[in-house]
Amino acid sequence: MQRRDLLKLSPLALASTAIGHTAFAEAPSPAAAAEACFNVRTYGATGDGKTVDTPAINKAIADVAAKGGGMLIFPAGTYMCFTIRLASNVSLYLSHGCTILAADSPKPGDTTGYNGGTYDPAGPAQTWEAYQDYGHNHWPNSLFYGENLHDFSVLGPGLIHGKGLSHGSRVTESRGGYTPFKAEQAGVGNKTFALKNCRNVLLRDFSILKGGHFALLATGVDNLTIDNLLVDTDRDGFDIDCCRNVRVSNCTVNSPWDDAICPKSSYALGYARSTDNVTIANNYVTGTYELGSVIDGTWKKFAADFHVARNGRIKCGTESNGGFRNITITGNVIEGCKGIALETSDGALLEDIAITGNTMRDIVDAPLFLRLNRRNRGPAETMRPGTLRRVLISNLVSHNSFASTCSLISGIPGNLIEDIKFSNCFFDHRGLPANISVAGAGATPTPGATFPDWHTIVVPETEDAYPELLRFGPTPSHGFFIRHLKNLEMSHVEIAPQTADPRPAFWLEDVHRADFFAITAPPQPNFSLHKVTDLRIGWSRAAKDTTLTTADNQII
Repeated sequence: MQRRDLLKLSPLALASTAIGHTAFAEAPSPAAAAEACFNVRTYGATGDGKTVDTPAINKAIADVAAKGGGMLIFPAGTYMCFTIRLASNVSLYLSHGCTILAADSPKPGDTTGYNGGTYDPAGPAQTWEAYQDYGHNHWPNSLFYGENLHDFSVLGPGLIHGKGLSHGSRVTESRGGYTPFKAEQAGVGNKTFALKNCRNVLLRDFSILKGGHFALLATGVDNLTIDNLLVDTDRDGFDIDCCRNVRVSNCTVNSPWDDAICPKSSYALGYARSTDNVTIANNYVTGTYELGSVIDGTWKKFAADFHVARNGRIKCGTESNGGFRNITITGNVIEGCKGIALETSDGALLEDIAITGNTMRDIVDAPLFLRLNRRNRGPAETMRPGTLRRVLISNLVSHNSFASTCSLISGIPGNLIEDIKFSNCFFDHRGLPANISVAGAGATPTPGATFPDWHTIVVPETEDAYPELLRFGPTPSHGFFIRHLKNLEMSHVEIAPQTADPRPAFWLEDVHRADFFAITAPPQPNFSLHKVTDLRIGWSRAAKDTTLTTADNQII
C-alpha cells in the first residue's frame, strides 16, 4: 500500500494496517505526521508477559515524538511495564488482545524491584502536601505518567491490568489477590494514569483492572475527554482535580472501596484552581460487584455479609480549595453504592450545578448529600467562607435506598446553602418501622430492636469535620433533612417508603423561603419545622395548603 493511500484510512483501519507492518523507516512529512503509524514491536517490545518492556516502549514513544508525532500501536500480547512516559502528539493504541501489565512494585525492604526495575520516583515533598492525601501530591510514581504535555491520547480495546500497583489499606490481600504495597515506599507505583498540567487529552475504549489508588488522577488538565472506558478497580476511578473543560461519558466504573467519578479542586498544584465546565454523562457507576467480575463479564455481586464500603459514587469534593463551577451530571445509572454528593469544605465555591435524568437503585446511604461546612484543609491565608448555590436537580428516580439517614442538605450556622431547586423526582426507600433499628450507619435493619423515637434524634452539626453523610447518624425524617439553607423549591417530588415510617418526610431547620408544590408522601404529619421563615405548601398530598411567615417546633 502506498503511503498516500495509507493516510486516507481511518485511525482504526490505520492501526490495523500497521500491526502487520514495520514502522516507517523515514520520518513522515509534517503534513502526514499526525497520521503516521508505528509498531512498538519494532522497538524491541516483546509482549511476552515475562520481559520488562518499559525501556523499549519509552524509547518508541520518544522516537515517535521526535519524528513529529503519530500513533504507536501495541499488537496483541502482554507488555509488563513500570512507568510509561507519555509524550505530546503521540497516541498509544492498545489493540484487541493487548494487555499492559503493571509490574510488581518492590516489597518493603526491596530496593531493586522486579527484574531490577521500579516505578519512577514520586518526586520531592512540597510545602503544601499536608492539604491533601499523599497520592494527590505525586504523579511520576504511576504506570502512565504525563506532565506539561499536550495533544495526546490512549485508545483502543485493550486492557490495562494494574496488578503491581499499590491500592492502600482499604483492600486486603485476600480481597485484592496481591500484596498491598505501601504507596510512600520508593519505587512503588500507586496510580494507573497520572496527568499534571496537560491539555487536549483523549482516553477512550480501553479497560482497567485493579487501578491502584487511582485509575486516573488528572490534576490541572484542560480539554480532557474520557469516553467508553470499563474500569473495575480497588480504589478511586477518575479523580478530576483542578481541571477545566472535561467530558466523562459512556463509562462503566465498579469501585467498591472508593469513589467512581470524583471532581476535586485540591491544593496539589500549590495554589487554588477551580474545576470548571465538567459534564458527567451516560455512565454506569457501582460498588456492588467483586473485583474483576465486571471485566470478565460474570458480574458477581458481593455476598450480603461481606464487608465492603460500596462507595462507587459520583462526588464533587471532598478536596475543595479551588471550587467547582458549571458541572452537569446527567443520564447516569447509579447502583449498589453511595448516592450523589456535592461537598465544599475548604473555603471554596460550588455553584451552577445541574443533576438531571439520573436513575439510582439500592443506594447504601441516601440518594443525595449536599454539604457546605468548614473543614478548612488548606493554607490559613486562603481560607474564606465557602458557597454552595444554584443547584438544579430534576428527573431523578431512586429505588430501594437505605432509610436510617435520609438525603441531607446542610450548611452551617451563619453560612447557608442557597438556591436549590428540585422537580420531577421519585424517592423510594426501604422504610423504617417503629420496631426496627439500624445497627450502625448503613447497616441492614435488624428486626426486634427499637428505633429511637424520632423526636429525640439530634443530628450533629459537625461543622469542621470530614463531610460524610453517615457520620450524621440517623435522621428524624425519612425523605429529606434540610438545614441552614435559603431559597428552596420542590415541585412534583414523591417520597415513597416501602413500609410505614413514623418519621415526617421533611425536616426543615434554619430554612428561609421554601416552596413545596405537588409533593407526595404517605398521609401523616410530613413537615417538621424549626426556625423556618416564608414557607409555602400547595397542591400537595403530603400536607394541606399552608402559608407560614414563621414556624418553629411545628409539625404539619
